[in-house]
Amino acid sequence: MQVSVEATGALERKMTVAVPAERVDQEVQKRLQSLSRTVNLPGFRPGKVPAKVVANKYGPKVRQEVMDEVTRSSFYEALTAEKLQPAGMPIFEPKPSTESDQIEFTATFEVYPDVELASFEGLSVERPAAEIAEKDIDAMIDKMRRQRVEWEEVDRAAKTEDQLVVDFIGSVDGEKFAGGEGDNVTLVLGSSSFIPGFEEQLVGRSKGEETTVSVTFPEDYQAAELAGKAAEFAVTVQLVSEAKLPEIDEAFAKNFGIESLDNLRGELSKSMQYELDQAIKGKTKQAVMDMLFEKNSIELPKSLVDEEINALMNQMKANLSKQGIPAEGLEMMDGKMYEDQARRRVTLSLLISEIVKSNDLKASPEKIRETVETVASTYDTPEEVVKWYYAERERLAQIESVVLEEMVVDWVLEKIQVEDQVTTFEALMARPKQ
Repeated sequence: MQVSVEATGALERKMTVAVPAERVDQEVQKRLQSLSRTVNLPGFRPGKVPAKVVANKYGPKVRQEVMDEVTRSSFYEALTAEKLQPAGMPIFEPKPSTESDQIEFTATFEVYPDVELASFEGLSVERPAAEIAEKDIDAMIDKMRRQRVEWEEVDRAAKTEDQLVVDFIGSVDGEKFAGGEGDNVTLVLGSSSFIPGFEEQLVGRSKGEETTVSVTFPEDYQAAELAGKAAEFAVTVQLVSEAKLPEIDEAFAKNFGIESLDNLRGELSKSMQYELDQAIKGKTKQAVMDMLFEKNSIELPKSLVDEEINALMNQMKANLSKQGIPAEGLEMMDGKMYEDQARRRVTLSLLISEIVKSNDLKASPEKIRETVETVASTYDTPEEVVKWYYAERERLAQIESVVLEEMVVDWVLEKIQVEDQVTTFEALMARPKQ
């Protein structure tokens, strides 16, 4: 086998491979002979079909199959010989040969880039630092109380945090609009579940009272025909109720399957500490990945970026399909909107792989087991979750990737300065505003 490689771009390579024609011819004859012993054709007894008839009928198809297999196998043999690592799938093209005893083809493909990490000198990241305070546990218990709230009708004017039952009819420029009417609609004043300004204007209203609420739809309102427009709602208050929260006592704890209030606080402290540790780990990892991406510029194989774009698009399509969005609308999705995210993912993947390889980082079975058990501990039946992960190698491989990424983060943190930024549990766990 003869092989030559030409660089046709920064990462693109064009490989020309010549294999002996005899290699293909022999395999074709071998398969045709085997076929002649099993094929059934009209006018011939099984196993008695002449070789020439079999060759005429099946020869072209068999030759194409053999050519495809020889092309692929010789390509990978050539990669090994030339010590090349392809990124993505090659494009094969047959090539007319000047030698009658040879078959030639070309394979065009990209190779992985050489990754050289930028210096870590002078670099730093911020790591959140927080503790679980008693007030954090109090706040969590208050949330649990509100999950068990009961509403009691009151004969007074509505206040913030009261629950109202209302009827309303909305209009824009005096005309009703689709979705602008509601009967016996429940809302809690101050919950911000309605258009901004709507709930505030119902404070002080009583059962049976009618009022007009004036609001302006947000500029980014989902119904484009209403976005930014002024509207009026004729509202009738049908009911005013106030919240009745359960007492925080032993009976409250037992409602959650815990024997005492002290034990409830202890269990909450442990679960909140787990959440806090995960949040700190996640934000620190994000900071490290942001730094790696910012400081390292890599020539990326287009094939890998395209693969990642397709993966992101398929993931989004699956998510939207679950929400009932028709498949026809998803076909118009433009992959360019995912290009930046794809390039970031590919870049970080290459950087992580280089750090793992150059430092011989390995995820030990013990660390993988520990991570699986940590994940499983958040479920009601952790033993079953552990069994589920160990039932298939692919599932464990996902955990192994997580462990290796954590090892990479730890390795980077040892190379740079880490600045602890004191914060609170509440601030760290707060969802970012959209």
